[in-house]
Amino acid sequence: MLFPSISFLYFFLPVTFLLYYIAPVKKSAPGSANRAPMRYRNLVLLAASFFFYFWGEPKYCLLMAVTIFLTYIGGLLLEKFGRKKYLLLLFSGILLSFLFWFKYLEFFTSIVNRVSGGSLPLYHLALPIGISFYTFQALSYLADVYSGRARAEQNLPDFAMYICLFPQLIAGPIVRYQTLQEEIKTRSHSSEQTSDGIKRFLIGLSKKLLLADSFGLLIDMLEKNGEQSVLGLWLIAVSYTLQIYFDFSGYSDMAIGLGLMLGFHFPKNFDYPYISRSITEFWRRWHMTLGGFFRDYVYIPMGGSRVSFPRWTFNMLTVWALSGLWHGAGINFLLWGLFYGMLLFLEKCGVKKILEKIPSVFQHFYTMFFVVLGFALFRQEDLGRLTEMFLRMLGFSADPMEAVSLYSTEALYQLKSFSVLLLIGAVGSTPLPRRTARKLSSAGWLSAALSWMYYPALLLLSTAWIISGSFQAFLYFRF
Repeated sequence: MLFPSISFLYFFLPVTFLLYYIAPVKKSAPGSANRAPMRYRNLVLLAASFFFYFWGEPKYCLLMAVTIFLTYIGGLLLEKFGRKKYLLLLFSGILLSFLFWFKYLEFFTSIVNRVSGGSLPLYHLALPIGISFYTFQALSYLADVYSGRARAEQNLPDFAMYICLFPQLIAGPIVRYQTLQEEIKTRSHSSEQTSDGIKRFLIGLSKKLLLADSFGLLIDMLEKNGEQSVLGLWLIAVSYTLQIYFDFSGYSDMAIGLGLMLGFHFPKNFDYPYISRSITEFWRRWHMTLGGFFRDYVYIPMGGSRVSFPRWTFNMLTVWALSGLWHGAGINFLLWGLFYGMLLFLEKCGVKKILEKIPSVFQHFYTMFFVVLGFALFRQEDLGRLTEMFLRMLGFSADPMEAVSLYSTEALYQLKSFSVLLLIGAVGSTPLPRRTARKLSSAGWLSAALSWMYYPALLLLSTAWIISGSFQAFLYFRF
């Protein structure tokens, strides 16, 4: 089931919230700041989350249930037997084997066949939706119990709800157990928090449907006509850069908004990455929960930066190679990770100090130039086509006898037709709209009137977009 669907918005969500709020709640203890035990409401959320997943991925519900149970048992054993390392490796290895089987087996088998000339069978397995996210969430739980950062959860239904909670099940944020541990047991609800959650959800919904999907349409039209001009290829690359931001940050906003409606506070996943002045800053702002996972559970355990220079270089490139492969089983994803690893390596070795001495506008240009190139690499699975595309974007061709067009009639037409959308996307990826909204919020009755018109309008426009059939699947669902 997808958030931007009639079945979710007008069936699943109302029924789930109705059952959730009529479920009995024990009275909160004195001095608990209105935080009440949530046993029955948690059971409602657990049932709703399994139904949500079963709706879209029925054949892999058992896999998710097995992952939950093994992680639960692993946590109990780690705590009971003094956090033995072999237990951590055993249960983590089992979880990673599930991920490898479905996501990477075909990729690595094809590499072995290509290198050895063999003919090992390829298993074309469908990737279970959300497996990368809920597996990493389970791994972080085991690591935190092992290190003592978290206590093992004794209640299986509560733990199951933590892993498969429907707002963040499919595409994150990757939430650590200690972040939600207290709210799983007791949490508070208020009309103000629910209102903030609804607004956050509607903003995310409109970012996905009205912006990300519109950029997707622009890309489809350009590629349908075989665009090969310099302008056209840059227009595709810039549009995809905006599309993936509004697509993924839109999902994160919806997840955070749904969490607020249910009394949970999920961590922020995006912090306006396109205003960054360096690649280092960009990765502090982009997919923050994934970056935190690799930092705390891979990079630091490998020794981090407190090692020799060669070892540090190895650590950094290994982490970024793994980060690239997390996004998908393909050479392009591996190269994308290493691409950023090399840029970060260069910034650590002195490029960042040089950047800090030049005007900020050039820092932004430097960052976005490589971000756009990075997403062009991220998107293109055909390496032969990738090389040709990069050459053409720079005005060259693999064929020295072929002249590369700077622009085409189609590219100019689409640029003119979508210029307003591109402007909205550029401005919308900065904090400017949020700052403007905050200033308007101090306008009293005018702010309230605008709010009552603005958010229902977003819902109506988004619903109309869904009904029109223009909806495109979330880009991060395939990761």
